Amino acid sequence: MLYKEITEKIIKASMEVHTSLGTGFQEVIYQRALEIEMNSMGLTCEREKEMPIFYKGQQIGTRRVDFFVEYKIMVELKAVVELENVHLAQAINYLEAYNMEIGLLINFGAKSLQFKRVYNNKMLQ
Repeated sequence: MLYKEITEKIIKASMEVHTSLGTGFQEVIYQRALEIEMNSMGLTCEREKEMPIFYKGQQIGTRRVDFFVEYKIMVELKAVVELENVHLAQAINYLEAYNMEIGLLINFGAKSLQFKRVYNNKMLQ
């Protein structure tokens, strides 16, 4: 599994945040707490880094992803009752747009922490 050690640390940090805060907060609260937790684990992370989106070589906009961890993994957070296919599609689109191999989609809004590893299939072929 690609970057297994790093993704496991991110998931562990997320579980700690979810255990401590529970559900019901806005996404930004979990984002701030997760940044503290990942930093305490020695992970390098950039929060809300703005990245350009290109179409056929032309920049058409920008998007901020919740985290880039260790310059290798994109992390997208949600605080919803249940993850939906649209959230998964969004995370995969970000991977492709940013030309990254792997990401995590993490949901703090459910009773139990939800997470999914997402892959950029265009890079794995």
